[in-house]
Amino acid sequence: MNKNSLKKIRESMLLSKAELARRAGISPITVDRVEKGLPCRLETQRKILSALGYGPKDRVKVFGE
Repeated sequence: MNKNSLKKIRESMLLSKAELARRAGISPITVDRVEKGLPCRLETQRKILSALGYGPKDRVKVFGE
């Protein structure tokens, strides 16, 4: 499992998992899995980055290596 900063970033923006999921067009369960470091598709990463207001260049900042 990969360590990522998604939970910390989401909480700093005062977003619930459900709100982030709604903005990204994915399920809250997917947000939970990604926060736990489980792998996800690049399309899912792109949706999450966009929902947070980040661009593709910020992928490493949010999802780690």
